[in-house]
Amino acid sequence: MLVHAPAAKVWELVSDIQLPARFSTEFQGADWLDSPGEGARFVGRSKHKAFGEWQTTCTITDYDPDHVFAWRVGTEDEPSARWRYSLDTSGDSTLLTYWMRMGPGWSGLCVAIERMPDKESRIIARRLEEMRTNMTATIAGIRELAES
Repeated sequence: MLVHAPAAKVWELVSDIQLPARFSTEFQGADWLDSPGEGARFVGRSKHKAFGEWQTTCTITDYDPDHVFAWRVGTEDEPSARWRYSLDTSGDSTLLTYWMRMGPGWSGLCVAIERMPDKESRIIARRLEEMRTNMTATIAGIRELAES
């Protein structure tokens, strides 16, 4: 998404681990366990009508101010997910990309599929749509804040 604001302003927003809670129906907020930076950890809180409430420990895997903010959920060898904001400067604007990858580690998605293996395709499609909706709302919210 193109944001008509400099990367430094966009970075302030994407590196605020509380901010996505303003726009997501699932993510409820997070708290740093360490000082922000590569290798730092935070605990994220989420809530979903089918999965209930849970917390996960996340680790910053890439922290390059004005360029990349990325983290994994869970362990290095078996993360349940990886998330990443990338910022690419173009003049006075910033191209903001928000990306995630599920697995290979265990997650609530695995539990749902294990309970209803015959509905695996529908479960995955629905979960991806929920994530896409929340991620789109988050980057739209970041754009609105950065451009105001």
